[in-house]
Amino acid sequence: MKFAVLGSGSAGNATILECGSTRILIDAGLSAKQLCLRLELLGIAPESLSGILLTHEHGDHIRGLKNFLKKHPVPIYATAETAHVVREQEIVGAAWKTFEAGQAFAVDHLAIQSFSIQHDAVDPVGFVVDSRGLRFGLLSDAGFVTSSMIHHLRGLSALFVEANYDDELLEADTKRPWSIKQRISSRHGHLSNVQVEALLREIAHADLLQIVFGHLSSDCNCPKKVTSRFASCLAEMGHTATGLHCANQAEVTPWFEIAAPFRLA
Repeated sequence: MKFAVLGSGSAGNATILECGSTRILIDAGLSAKQLCLRLELLGIAPESLSGILLTHEHGDHIRGLKNFLKKHPVPIYATAETAHVVREQEIVGAAWKTFEAGQAFAVDHLAIQSFSIQHDAVDPVGFVVDSRGLRFGLLSDAGFVTSSMIHHLRGLSALFVEANYDDELLEADTKRPWSIKQRISSRHGHLSNVQVEALLREIAHADLLQIVFGHLSSDCNCPKKVTSRFASCLAEMGHTATGLHCANQAEVTPWFEIAAPFRLA
């Protein structure tokens, strides 16, 4: 199993996961042109995708979908409510595979578990993708961490998680009005560094091989602050082997390959 983030931030989010011949894109928030260019940088032909999974209907997660599907009509997996809202935007040209939040389903040989998250969208979800015991989790655009999220994200091999803002930087920000700050930090907004650390203290374990942090605010967070904080957190817990990386808006991450840990008999 391997994954890469095509881009992540307020202007667009997309993550690719490959396992054998199965390739799934999670969200399509970059332009169709950028989706294709960045997939090709990773050696992925856009038409080879097995499906696109949608976390929710906001523009930074579906922006490129309409034009991408005109040339590459791959199946779209979304909750029924999310699919209804997206299809109202005249996004057509693909087979829609709907599920209920919390339901498990399969894409080829991949077992996918959805779970509800809290965000100001109609029916937002996160995902855990399982292939022969290797488990990749994705959690983005969540206002707070619930016990259900913790339950589903335990035992992961790799994780993509939003680390949107630092509390002090958000409070000091002069560009955003108070109402926007309230929305960001609300229970239907985004995750702060403090909230992500609390989550990691619940789910981190020795076989969590890679964490990628995404959806960082360009002015209310910074990669150095994120990686320093979470490296210290994991070291305190005794997990010094976990790789840490911050995705950004402008470029594709490298591939992160996840393999079953080798253990002596």
